[in-house]
Amino acid sequence: MAVTSHPTNAHWGSYQVVVDEGRVVGVRPNQEDPAHSPIMQNVPDAQHHTTRVARPTVRRRWLDHGPGPDPRRGDPEDDYVEVEWETVLDLLARELDRVRTEHGNQAIYGGSYGWGSAGRVHHAQSLVHRFLNSIGGYTRSRTTYSHGAIEVLFPRILGTPIANRMLHRAPSWTQIREHTELLVSFGGLRVSNTWNTSGGRAAQTAGPSMRAASDAGVQYVSLSPLRDDMPDDVKAEWVPVRPGTDTAVMLGLMHVLFTEDLADTGFLDRYTEGADVVRSYVLGGRDEQGNRPGLARTPEWAERVSGVPAAEIRELARRMAEKRTLVNVGWSVQRARYGEQPLWAGLALACCLGQVGLPGTGFACGYGSIGNYGGGSTPLGLPRLPQGDNAVSEFIPVTRIADALLHPGGAYRFDGEDRRYPDLRLVYWAGGNPFHHHQDLKRLTKAFGRAETVVVNETHWTATARHADIVIPATTTLERDDIAASRGDLSVRTMPRAVAPHGQARNEYDTFAALAERLGSGERFTEGRTSSQWLRHIYEQWRSMVARKDIEVPPFETFWAQGRVEMPGRVEDEALLGEFRADPDRNALRTPSGRIELFSSTIDSFGYEDCPGHPVWFAGPSVGDRTGEFPLVMVANQPSGRLHSQQDMGAHSRSQKVRGRAPLRLHPDDAAGHGVDDGDVVRVSSAVGSCLAGVVVSDAVGPGIVQLSTGTWYDPSSPDVDCAHGNPNAITEDVGTSALSQGCTGQLTRVRLERFAGPEDGLPPVRAFEPPHGVTGV
Repeated sequence: MAVTSHPTNAHWGSYQVVVDEGRVVGVRPNQEDPAHSPIMQNVPDAQHHTTRVARPTVRRRWLDHGPGPDPRRGDPEDDYVEVEWETVLDLLARELDRVRTEHGNQAIYGGSYGWGSAGRVHHAQSLVHRFLNSIGGYTRSRTTYSHGAIEVLFPRILGTPIANRMLHRAPSWTQIREHTELLVSFGGLRVSNTWNTSGGRAAQTAGPSMRAASDAGVQYVSLSPLRDDMPDDVKAEWVPVRPGTDTAVMLGLMHVLFTEDLADTGFLDRYTEGADVVRSYVLGGRDEQGNRPGLARTPEWAERVSGVPAAEIRELARRMAEKRTLVNVGWSVQRARYGEQPLWAGLALACCLGQVGLPGTGFACGYGSIGNYGGGSTPLGLPRLPQGDNAVSEFIPVTRIADALLHPGGAYRFDGEDRRYPDLRLVYWAGGNPFHHHQDLKRLTKAFGRAETVVVNETHWTATARHADIVIPATTTLERDDIAASRGDLSVRTMPRAVAPHGQARNEYDTFAALAERLGSGERFTEGRTSSQWLRHIYEQWRSMVARKDIEVPPFETFWAQGRVEMPGRVEDEALLGEFRADPDRNALRTPSGRIELFSSTIDSFGYEDCPGHPVWFAGPSVGDRTGEFPLVMVANQPSGRLHSQQDMGAHSRSQKVRGRAPLRLHPDDAAGHGVDDGDVVRVSSAVGSCLAGVVVSDAVGPGIVQLSTGTWYDPSSPDVDCAHGNPNAITEDVGTSALSQGCTGQLTRVRLERFAGPEDGLPPVRAFEPPHGVTGV
């Protein structure tokens, strides 16, 4: 059999896989990609790894005792039984029918985070939601772990249309290169984050665009605890800031603008609501309750909180007022307690500069956070598999899944509503791994134990699969035909099958079609089409929609033969809020005032102590001195070795590990103070839990800070620690940003370190990549 090469696409980009004797043996970047992601190097090992789910599998205790809460769910020593496909489909169909009949469809939680595949048909989130909708609906999740605070706050203070544009149609890097003089980014502009885009991109353009803007004279300032949150080949100033104190720096900057008459009062008066409230707060006229003299948020105050010298804050404020300035707040900054505040304060800071709505200036929240932010937009839409209508209105914020399972009927607050958690009995997860995204994994394990049945469609034996009662083997992207495209993408591309399915893995579409047929909704789910026919159907629907704009793209057969079609109607977005600036009366925002709400009477009316009606400073749990039980602050940023937790066993991901554990970076002074050096293994502990990690000493991390990226596979197999492999969510607290958005707070945690083992000492084995008991493999 000849060696062959096959084009494919993933969330980390387009590339070629090399196949020999039916196995993936290598990968090649596409020549048109100027900055391909090294994450593709994980693919060969992951495709045929021993952790692949090869057969339908059922947890023995569930099989023997039937549905019901079980505290043993997730036990590393649990046994599983491989069964035939007809057996598992019959079991699962009966269980779904039991739950919906006895408890209603709202007792089914459809969990999916959408990152399982870059394909437009074999998209796990779309498929599981379409299936559950076809059988009567399900309780869904709202918002995301990535930017939940953004999704709730900005519709309140900017209106939903502009909030959506803020996330999905930011001004392009071309506009920045041509119009911006100074880009001030809270949270930096980390290039490895831009390798990933939901749906992938034909070419990685964010990194080269940053460099092109720098070469054109754009000045960058990165306020971050990590120096390498800005690429080395971009001329940038690093302003080290203590984690969780960005809001304090923003308030200090605004204090300078107000006291030195640098604030654009004309803009504030015409385009914003509540600027006087923010000004009074910053200058100390009133406190948050407005009933006594407050504290002036001077640069000196900001220095005490953040560690950024007052003189540096003053100088930066003056530069921002003098130049065409873009204020960027990265997604990481809002993934902490009170995460709404740096977003709101950043917008207020940009409004004080008076440049909102001008090309290349104003405010943004996502440059350096994902690959398609600033990479153009596709207003004509993309081929899309319809999910159908959900007959169940019940939902929970995505980050509150453990609360919902642990406290059915419990009260909680969210976006102005007093709500109660639904009584969830069955959890169906597909295309996601909550044991990567969620915090306090011991608590999440306890929560999964409260369900009656947990079902997972998976390609690999992830931690979530190992907490499931029924595990359905799913094909990978390389084992099926599909098409790829993302928001702002350069093209729509084919994803032809490269290798045969692993073991007995099936396309999820076929699994759901078989289940729907058993539950009496087969026609509603399939509409009489196979997955191949859906592939053609959604492409031709999209082609017809594009044709209504007098743009022609080739028919499906031509597209599939040539492998791609250039994206029709793609645009390079210009100034956000430009129309509003030009005529704020005719183009009033969809807010109560019609303007940018620096004070929101709506949010204020909610009475939330942790999110009042205007941006304020709250000292989150990451802020404090270094003398307590947990003297260090852990930054759990996104990994550069993989996408989330995907393919952690791959070559590129493994190359970054230290003695098989996740790498933990810390400053040389902290390493010396703790008596550790490169290559040592440390126990990292918090009030929540502990994990092991391998030491990397680096001055790219500020003093008093340790950095441990997310995504290492959870391994609770050792009695010595909660995770032997280094998953930081074993030690992060499961609490929302505030009652407003209930966003993720996993970015920052107070921890302590102790040396666990040196180079010659024994260590607990890493068992994350061992299949569970009873699984024989292919």
